[in-house]
Amino acid sequence: MKFSCEKALLQAAISVASRAVSPKSSIPALEGILLEADKTLCLTGYNLETGIRTTVPAEIQAPGSLVLSARLIGELVRKLPDDVVVFSTDNYSVNICCGNTEFNILGTDAEEFPELPVVEYQNSFEIRQNLLRAMIAQTLFAVSDNESRPIHTGSLFEVDEGGLTVVSVDGYRLALRHEAIEKKEGEAAFSFVVPGAALGEVERICGDTEDLISVVQGSRHIMFKVGDTMLISRRLEGEFLAYRNAIPRNNTIKVEGDTKALLASIDRVSLIISDKLKSPLRCVFGDGVLRISTKTAIGDGKDDCPIDGDGTGLEIGFNNRYLMDALKAAPADRVRLELTTGVAPCVILPTEGEENFLYMVLPVRLKAE
Repeated sequence: MKFSCEKALLQAAISVASRAVSPKSSIPALEGILLEADKTLCLTGYNLETGIRTTVPAEIQAPGSLVLSARLIGELVRKLPDDVVVFSTDNYSVNICCGNTEFNILGTDAEEFPELPVVEYQNSFEIRQNLLRAMIAQTLFAVSDNESRPIHTGSLFEVDEGGLTVVSVDGYRLALRHEAIEKKEGEAAFSFVVPGAALGEVERICGDTEDLISVVQGSRHIMFKVGDTMLISRRLEGEFLAYRNAIPRNNTIKVEGDTKALLASIDRVSLIISDKLKSPLRCVFGDGVLRISTKTAIGDGKDDCPIDGDGTGLEIGFNNRYLMDALKAAPADRVRLELTTGVAPCVILPTEGEENFLYMVLPVRLKAE
């Protein structure tokens, strides 16, 4: 194998492929990146759950393939001078030249690198990259890390005539985002669950552009294709929460507030809460004001935040981080908070326009003051 490639392009491709590399694996080849030179240069990282393959423009003098340590090749290329990098191999020995710099390192047989799964096509859709990136970022925080319910360690993707709905739940909160999609092929409606770890990588791969990303559902895997990069992930199997039944919508108390003002108020009171000093926020929804307070071993704090509407003095407790996560993710300047009782969930929605997001946070039992 022999090829030459611009250092910046090669470095970017290594960085993308490395995201799916196993830091430690019983299969040594999986700690590396598979380089395949044919008509183009193709780099693959795979950890048996998620695989990323990206192609990069290169001048191929002799085709071939080899696996190189992801950590070593990443560091090595990053520190090369800004010039054209020339790779040439002799069996498993690799010579790397760039300007006045030269390295000789050992690679691994490409045959030892497991093949990426084949995605058996069932359905597909296309959506703008910046939109999918935002939808993932605004729901991923609510993905569960509890392995006893593996299905909830991913996000549910539901596609129908109305568009794409992404839902994450972890037992304490729910995050939902809905948007229209550009194009859909396959069944009238379909759904699948993607592992949270894979979605984190999809979010990084997506650019802040209007360009489209193609999402293909296979029988056991999902493929996300962005330009010259492809990410394949296994699907999570199981019964996802029937979330529509879990969201209370006949709420008797509805108040509105400025998202940033609510966040700032919660943030201030949260200063005396820490991992060691845990305490719920005591929220009292009055007429035109939300009173937030808490008390820990080091002291107490309280803050008033103006709201529109009358909360009839409802007192309810919340985990401060869960409430802040939802408000940080909410893509609106103003939100509506819907409540019923001190033991029923709080639903957070946009005050105006289409309901393209919904967050639900379960309350925390308060101790009597």
